[in-house]
Amino acid sequence: MRDGGRIEAAIEVLERLEREHRPATDVLRDWGNAHRFAGSGDRAAIGNLVHDALRCRASLAWRMGSESPRALVLAAYVVLWRVPLERLETLLAEDRHAPAPLGEAERAALAGEGPAGAPPHVLADIPEWLEPSFSRAFGPRLVEEGRGLAARAPVDLRANTLKSSRDKVLAALARFAPAPTTLSPLGIRLAPGEGPARAPQVQAEPGYQKGWFEIQDEGSQLAALLAGATAGEQVADVCAGGGGKTLALSAIMANKGQIHAFDADRNRLAGIFERLDRAGTRNVQVIAANERDRLDALDGRMDLVLVDAPCTGTGTWRRRPDAKWRLSQAQLEQRIADQNEVLALAEPKVKPGGRLVYVTCSLLPEENEDRVAEFLAGHPDFALADADAVWRAGLGNDLPEAFRAPVAGLGNAIRLTPASAGTDGFFVAVMRRAA
Repeated sequence: MRDGGRIEAAIEVLERLEREHRPATDVLRDWGNAHRFAGSGDRAAIGNLVHDALRCRASLAWRMGSESPRALVLAAYVVLWRVPLERLETLLAEDRHAPAPLGEAERAALAGEGPAGAPPHVLADIPEWLEPSFSRAFGPRLVEEGRGLAARAPVDLRANTLKSSRDKVLAALARFAPAPTTLSPLGIRLAPGEGPARAPQVQAEPGYQKGWFEIQDEGSQLAALLAGATAGEQVADVCAGGGGKTLALSAIMANKGQIHAFDADRNRLAGIFERLDRAGTRNVQVIAANERDRLDALDGRMDLVLVDAPCTGTGTWRRRPDAKWRLSQAQLEQRIADQNEVLALAEPKVKPGGRLVYVTCSLLPEENEDRVAEFLAGHPDFALADADAVWRAGLGNDLPEAFRAPVAGLGNAIRLTPASAGTDGFFVAVMRRAA
């Protein structure tokens, strides 16, 4: 396919998204199944156009004076992919599979200077109803933080020290031009492509099949390190999901001690078994969703309980940009209720002197600072650990000031963002029960 046909296909996918309100990955997959003539490069280019248009939907719509799929895709192609306007006009005129030629208003908008004078939520490319939450979290840095969430994400990997090392993985993936991550001592980063470029398919690599590395954002790696697990401890991961942090904890603990992995959603937990086997993990016991008696038996015994809480996922908008425009107040309220529920589930399992580590991939204070403050108000035998000490114990250096997240009257937790840390958005609070 030529770019004209790819542009038309991206418009078609966005139109279906508007009608069907489904995840973009599902609609793109359906489009590919219905258009078998499109090669992998075509599908990647169309997916990139769709996701880039969604990442910057608010600012592109402001520039174009329209939120139509056509306006968003044309703007993404010229503004974000930096294709000359003259090149687009030639494509639209000469490719019979391309959309209709530009109108005068479209041409003027694409040639303009961008969203000058736009309100903060437009400049930040976030939903307008969330501007107060982002302002509360970031103050004058709201636009900068929003723009970080509107960029493409890299592919981050974690070297599995049970089987390999970071240097070994870097050598094995040399053809992808990998680089060590700047914060995680275990991380490898593959830069995101530009324009139509496909992301590296590292799951097909022999090293992945052998368990040398896992795909895991650097922020998620840091959250596991900051949990402070040590060899020989008893650990409960009560929202284990697919097992990303469970695997990281097991490697940190050198397969010594015990990790009890549980998730209330049996479907989320289903993929953990194959991953544990590939990684060479031997100290993980998986507790099925219907085995609450086994979970209850952990009460009062755990050195560490990790709550990787269900959340809105605002910190992952770089990877799932359609999710930020589907998020609603009702969904946020449901996630807050879920977080309160899982904290209530986790609390009894922490032994005297043990730690409860609360983690989200959200940047909203309602899901982070507010939940920690409310939990501590209701559990006076817990105290928020000093953020500097947590960072130093996990990473061996000083906590960057930009990573502090104030918890009113209680000290600091840790917040990572694309703009400040180059990671997905994560919140980490370590709470210790009195001995």
